[in-house]
Amino acid sequence: MTLVIPHLLEWQQIAQMVLATAGDAAAAATPAATAIQSAPTSLLNEFGSNVLHNLFKPLLLFFYAGFLIPILRVKFEFPKAVYQGLTIYLLLAIGWHGGEELALLGSSSLFQALGFMVLGFLTNTLVGVLAYLILRGTTRLRRVDAATVAGYYGSDSAGTFVTCVGVLTAANIKFAAYMPVLLAVMEIPGCLVALFLISRLRATGMDRDGNMPDEAHYKRSISTYTTIEHRDEDELIDTADEHGARRQPTTSQSVNISLHNATTHGGAPDDVQQRIQGEKFEARMALEDEFEDEDSGHRKKPSGFDLEVLHEVFFNPGIYLLFAGILIGFVSQLQGSKVTGPDDALFITLFQGILCLFLLEMGMTASQRLKDLRTAGWPFVLFGILAPNLFATLGMFLVDGYSLLIGQPFDVGTYVLFGVLCGSASYIAVPAVQRLAIPEASPTLPLAASLGLTFSYNVTIGIPVYIMIAKLLLGQAGETVPQ
Repeated sequence: MTLVIPHLLEWQQIAQMVLATAGDAAAAATPAATAIQSAPTSLLNEFGSNVLHNLFKPLLLFFYAGFLIPILRVKFEFPKAVYQGLTIYLLLAIGWHGGEELALLGSSSLFQALGFMVLGFLTNTLVGVLAYLILRGTTRLRRVDAATVAGYYGSDSAGTFVTCVGVLTAANIKFAAYMPVLLAVMEIPGCLVALFLISRLRATGMDRDGNMPDEAHYKRSISTYTTIEHRDEDELIDTADEHGARRQPTTSQSVNISLHNATTHGGAPDDVQQRIQGEKFEARMALEDEFEDEDSGHRKKPSGFDLEVLHEVFFNPGIYLLFAGILIGFVSQLQGSKVTGPDDALFITLFQGILCLFLLEMGMTASQRLKDLRTAGWPFVLFGILAPNLFATLGMFLVDGYSLLIGQPFDVGTYVLFGVLCGSASYIAVPAVQRLAIPEASPTLPLAASLGLTFSYNVTIGIPVYIMIAKLLLGQAGETVPQ
């Protein structure tokens, strides 16, 4: 009995020690468990705070004011010359500032920028292909319209980019100086993707109105075109269907109409008028003259990868002005701040105010384009809202992979701007190419999606979403945007 008691005392002491250790471990684990449980809440709170802060910035308030003008039927029209002037200024200002910053970079940063350009070009090419596959699988668009819309999404949006720059600058979020160069480079892939897809469709039997053999209104034989005289362009009778099979516009006194299409589709004057207005709007957004092909009264044959189209791809007004601004800013900065100082007052100090006026006009435009979505169906509407998140996230993951590959971390703003370039849709470069090389496609549906849906989503909700995703990738979740 006396031998057992000491053993029992030892076991009792051991048990007490184990219990005490377990209690200490549980006490130590409690804060960690609480932190884990509160992490999603903290992340949601951060996102909600950033969204609310972004929604009530002056930039977005101007956008809302413009968006309400058509809804409230306010008799106000933004002059075309003013819109083009604002666009020209913003492209040159972004290029100017980017060129100044490029001049201050070392050789290693320039090599990083070159790698980024290659990554951006390949990423937006992939985005264009993915957009086409998603549209074909989820919507009832004609193939020609799906290919054209895919081209818009394989390009980027200068308006979304400059808005994001404004948001990041106001929030003191840093980004790489060479990002404006990527804005120009990443606008090109969408044009090439659309041209490639359309050339494939033409090679596999697409008729001159953009219909494939297994689609409605397809015509096996080429219709006979007749020339008629007219006095007023608004009295034109031409091909029109619910997706807007395009005609080639002309300002000459002779226009082409298809008698076969007039009897098949009805040739309703209202549809024709809507189509003409769509083409004029498309030309206005592309910073070009409204109509071309004045030398002939016959319908111009659609072109593919010819020199004229490739010239439009690489030297359209948007890309040219952006590269011009970059080069001028770069050369000027090499001469010192005394040379750039006077012009900085125009291109940097006034940037935010001019951007507010631009967003006022873009709000009007986005609101007006929404009516063009009536015939597209809900899947197409959902694509315009949800696809930017997919494409932007894909882009930011690729940036993270590029960062790991070269062993160089990037700022949050660099991730966000690259995501914006992947998740936005063109309204300058691709419309210009479409007018020249893809007359069969609808002139209204692509711009309705890119401006009415994607642009509106990105500048209000999308940018805070991309900031949150970038912080998650960089392990900075929980940090709110500076107020």
